Amino acid sequence: MNAQLTHEEIDSARELLQEYQPANKAIDAIERHNGNLETSFEELWIEKNGTSTIQEKKSLWQITLEVLREEICSDEGFRARLGEYTKSPENAVLLTTVITSLIALTAIPIDPSIATIIILYILKIGLNVYCKYTDPDNQGVNLAPAT
Repeated sequence: MNAQLTHEEIDSARELLQEYQPANKAIDAIERHNGNLETSFEELWIEKNGTSTIQEKKSLWQITLEVLREEICSDEGFRARLGEYTKSPENAVLLTTVITSLIALTAIPIDPSIATIIILYILKIGLNVYCKYTDPDNQGVNLAPAT
């Protein structure tokens, strides 16, 4: 599932996260890619980690989302922090807390700018949809948002 942010969503995220420097880097990448979160993620990943010589059937984005699923979908603390932010979407501190909690929660090292893109993706599609979409038991199920 490839979620794309609108210009309004990008502007809103930039305004909300203006004090959080890693988010600025992420939002700049999102703007360069016209809101495409997967392409923005891949740009920042390659910048941080270099290119992979292994060609997989799935993209690095898909694999990362699947690995993170195991860690965040069952974590009640993460769900609670995300829920607090969705109740007060104008609160930059709560959004920054969600981003930093993702970094702290995961076993894989994630740059804060990359974590920002992942959180914006989860917020765009919703945590429950994300968890079901990346669930191996639901592979082949079309959970793409209606256009």
